[in-house]
Amino acid sequence: MPAPHDPQQDHHLPEIPFLKQVGILRRLLNSSDEFLKLSALSAGLLFILLATAYGQVTLNQWNVPFYNAIEQRNVPEFIRQLQIFVFIAAGLLILNVAQNWFQQTLSVMMRKAIVKNLIDCWLHGNKASKLDKTDFYAQNPDQRIHQDTRQLADSTTGLTIGFIQSTILLLSFVGILWNVSEGFVFHYNGHDFSLPGYMVWAAFLYVGLASALSKWVGRGLVRLNAAREAQEAEFRTALVTIVSENHNYPTVDDSERKISFLRGKFESLYLSVKKLILTETNLTWISSGFGWMAIVVPILAAAPIYFSGGLNFGGLMMTVGAFNQVYSALRWYVNNYQAIAEWRAHLLRITGFHTLLSE
Repeated sequence: MPAPHDPQQDHHLPEIPFLKQVGILRRLLNSSDEFLKLSALSAGLLFILLATAYGQVTLNQWNVPFYNAIEQRNVPEFIRQLQIFVFIAAGLLILNVAQNWFQQTLSVMMRKAIVKNLIDCWLHGNKASKLDKTDFYAQNPDQRIHQDTRQLADSTTGLTIGFIQSTILLLSFVGILWNVSEGFVFHYNGHDFSLPGYMVWAAFLYVGLASALSKWVGRGLVRLNAAREAQEAEFRTALVTIVSENHNYPTVDDSERKISFLRGKFESLYLSVKKLILTETNLTWISSGFGWMAIVVPILAAAPIYFSGGLNFGGLMMTVGAFNQVYSALRWYVNNYQAIAEWRAHLLRITGFHTLLSE
């Protein structure tokens, strides 16, 4: 019976340069029969993301007449703005539904391309029987082809779409924030000074602080996620092995040996998960804390302009909305640091397995 897994070995998982991993994934997709379909779906998604950004900018600008109508108690204008909102919201709803369909279809198509390639490489020339089972990437090939391909495809599409969408929103709303705060003059202790586009710099400063703290707290997540998934696979394999051996009535000594073996496997998994939970919990303090503070930060940042008469109430709400869009776009890395770590862990195992099969 194999010895229990040593959790200390997880600090020395085999590595493949990240750019090489991305290159392997790109070749897997480009050489597949689904490449044209993947390209068409990607183009459709890009169009939807651009249209959604346009709709969100339109909705942000709608804040000005709507909230001004409320401030002025102008009922006819208030009703008219509600009617406009219905059209904008309906368009965004249609785009959101379409984006969801395109994203899920793209993900399953990507998984199909990767799985077909891995199966061909794995079984061609009977390579499955020739793999060195002690090699990290050769362990549990069924898990690589089944579980890791699904999670890699889902996370790749989700993260890519999130990154593109955040970039589009950032470019769309930075200009609005800059224009709102351009030329505003601060008055303090008899002195006047200005900071062009200071609302933009406030958003960058706020998200930059959150990103730096998240990166520091979440360091090591890639390694911890890779170790956790590897040990999950080892524990499943151990259970399958015990079941296959347990056809006859085991002796007392044999039962104790199997119990000790399985407990050792699970203990290694348990220790790895505890380390992962601690890191993710610390990361939650940062992401959630900055998320709650984001409710009042844009109002505090825009308050000097509003109270000096540089903005009406509708303009204030438009500025707050634009700040939140810029903040949401900039904090994409903060919110997805853990997801990126998990994606890199799946990418490492898939590309490592493919590299091993290609040798």
